[in-house]
Amino acid sequence: MKFSPRRVVTVATVALASCAVAVGPASAHGIDPTTDVRLIAINDFHGNLEPPSGSSGRVTLPDGTTVDAGGAAYLATHVKQLEAQARNSLVVSAGDNIGASPLTSALFHDEPTIDFLNDLGVAASVVGNHEFDEGYRELRRMQFGGCHPTDGCQFSSSFSGAKFPFLGANVTFDNGLPALLPFTVKFSGGVPIGIIGATLKDLPTVVTPSAIEGLKFGDETEAINRTSGWLDRLGVPTQIVLMHQGDNTEGGGPDDCRLRPGPAAAIAAKVSPSVDAIFTGHSHQQYDCVINDPAGNPRTVIQGASFGRLLSVIDLKIDRRTRDVVRSATTAHNEVVTRDVTPDPAVAKLVDEARTKAAPIANKQVGTITADLKAAGVASGESPLGDVIADGQLAATKTNGAQIAITNPGGIRADLTYASSPNGEGDGVVTYGEAFTVQPFSNIMQTITLTGANLKNVLEQQWTATGPRILQISSSLHYTYSAAAPIGSKVQTITVNGTPVDPNVTYRVSVNNFLAAGGDGFTEFTKGTGLTGGPVDLDAFAAYLGAHSPVAPPPADRITVVA
Repeated sequence: MKFSPRRVVTVATVALASCAVAVGPASAHGIDPTTDVRLIAINDFHGNLEPPSGSSGRVTLPDGTTVDAGGAAYLATHVKQLEAQARNSLVVSAGDNIGASPLTSALFHDEPTIDFLNDLGVAASVVGNHEFDEGYRELRRMQFGGCHPTDGCQFSSSFSGAKFPFLGANVTFDNGLPALLPFTVKFSGGVPIGIIGATLKDLPTVVTPSAIEGLKFGDETEAINRTSGWLDRLGVPTQIVLMHQGDNTEGGGPDDCRLRPGPAAAIAAKVSPSVDAIFTGHSHQQYDCVINDPAGNPRTVIQGASFGRLLSVIDLKIDRRTRDVVRSATTAHNEVVTRDVTPDPAVAKLVDEARTKAAPIANKQVGTITADLKAAGVASGESPLGDVIADGQLAATKTNGAQIAITNPGGIRADLTYASSPNGEGDGVVTYGEAFTVQPFSNIMQTITLTGANLKNVLEQQWTATGPRILQISSSLHYTYSAAAPIGSKVQTITVNGTPVDPNVTYRVSVNNFLAAGGDGFTEFTKGTGLTGGPVDLDAFAAYLGAHSPVAPPPADRITVVA
């Protein structure tokens, strides 16, 4: 179904007209002149129905300590507790509900996660980049239901789709027509609340091109302001934004605001003053900020980490007469989804069903490890898990003549923990399900030919104005970079198998198909020639674990930082 701007506005107008009532001054009727509405948001859930493990399942508190958090059944209980504390509430999502999911959800094309979000009562969600992992047609199936065209309905006998709308005010077809609804209007506390969705305009750089063929992603600020104007004209002054774009931080607890300059804060500073609050996502960070709008009024900008570890809560006070937010009375916090509450029985049953159905595949042993393999990098950006994955990709593509393997950090979704075996004991067993959680995208390995000059340019592209994205590399590649040098001139010595790289010599380099297409802004890879296909990245990872067990964390000596 295609939605034209005229159709969207017409539908919203009819809905508002049918629900509107004449309201005189509240004080004249002896009622409170304001009404309170609580907004509860998740972001970047990524199908984490089971409690995530390792650092992915912990929240850092203000004092630097951590607490275990996450798990759909615990999250549902926390949502119900938050709803019970408020007379009026709405549950929303800032995107990436699905995609890059653990096997318990991904094996069933994330249908269990959509079922969970329906049970949670989500009122609206913006699309994130991972909603497009399987393409626009699959996103439409997530919205409207129906069995998978190839695999059918494997989780249940049927699939009804999401009961909430996926929003994207800046997502259009190539012909300029909207590909998604730009907004929805929900009534809570007797007033209409406009919910605008906008995803990152740079989405094409983080999604495989074939998945978004025929789609365009416009400027976030322009799309939000345009849609806000429509809501103004429709008489909906209370407006919130669900934005799948976020910033990084310099640490801190769930309610600290230690943002590094980034796109979300820049957008928030420019978005129409009609917008009263902004939920963000994408960067998997925790922050609770107030950023003044262009009129100088305070406005909450918040994000709740990822994987269901936090719930972002914004409490609005709305004037019944004007139906607009009393901005000075807004409060906000990030609620930790602790595991010391009683799991919600209905959601626990859903999760158990998904776990049981996935178990024959998920519990198969693929290898063992001697200690935790962390996804997070050391000071240089090199990570133990990244080293192992890259070594596995090199081993799997040696028959293509590969000399080097390079993988993107965003493709490494979780730690491999020594004590994360199904029986909970510290036996170092790695199951297929755990390996899948680490590498869930099923990217195809490709080996290409790059010159030494191309290779240096690839490494230089790790640093951008918004921060570094350090690629993970095989043991055959070593290099040194200067942290103080300007962007574009950071990389110094580079060696392949101990020999200095010659700018004019060619090298065979293995990457996944996402990077080969220039993903994450690594456009230099698109200059590669002589492409030869290889295995799925997960298969390469699993095979390496099996062939080299027990796998120990490699020394962090591939990337060296100098002043």
